[in-house]
Amino acid sequence: MPIHDWTRVGAGIFHALHHGWITEIARALNRGLLPDDYYALPEQHAAGFGPDVLTLQGSGDDNGTADAHADEVPSSGGGGVRLAAPKLRPVAESDMAFYRRKQKHVAVRHVSGDRIVAMVELVSPGNKAARNPLRAFVRKAAELLDNDVHLLIVDLFPPGRRDPDGLHGEIWQEIAGAEYAAPADKPLTLAAYETGLSVRAYVVHAAVGDALTDMPLFLEPGEAVTVPLEATYQASFAEVPRRWRRVLETPPQ
Repeated sequence: MPIHDWTRVGAGIFHALHHGWITEIARALNRGLLPDDYYALPEQHAAGFGPDVLTLQGSGDDNGTADAHADEVPSSGGGGVRLAAPKLRPVAESDMAFYRRKQKHVAVRHVSGDRIVAMVELVSPGNKAARNPLRAFVRKAAELLDNDVHLLIVDLFPPGRRDPDGLHGEIWQEIAGAEYAAPADKPLTLAAYETGLSVRAYVVHAAVGDALTDMPLFLEPGEAVTVPLEATYQASFAEVPRRWRRVLETPPQ
């Protein structure tokens, strides 16, 4: 199945694909692609890769459960100032931020302490919608690699003014201080990062209409499994509502 032009539809339509695709990738990994001592989970995050990925390493008790009170918000009752809805109306609201908060990634964990060893991230329009989310995404990618978490990033959106050479160009500048020139005729990017004593990037570029290339996901330096991007994309695209599949499959006028 060819890669579709997701710039032709709204962020919510890609979110529908994103949700299903993450699930399909995790299922494929758990159905025999991962060694027995690894497992994959779709995990929700707030933006980019989420602020708590690294702090979650080794958290919780022996049963893998975190502190039950960690997310509780203090009550505003008990004689303090009472909160009220604002009288002013907002002049703008970003739907991109909403979809960033709803994103998921695939986290691959090792059974020893359930530590995260690798992650799969499907880039959404919200990751590139403004300077702050883009910078947060790039910084978190660099932080994960610096902490020996391998990455696979799938970016089906072309470069924009904030990432003229694509997200890989921004990430490579962040971690290596080196320029990267993406080919103009292949604006979509699949990038696998192997981290150890150094970081190695395995980059494949594609265009709308191409088939997806299956990519490596490293679990340890020099050791990777192959993620079936094409098959999982096909399975998840089949679940997108027919009305929007027709839009994406109809050649632009």
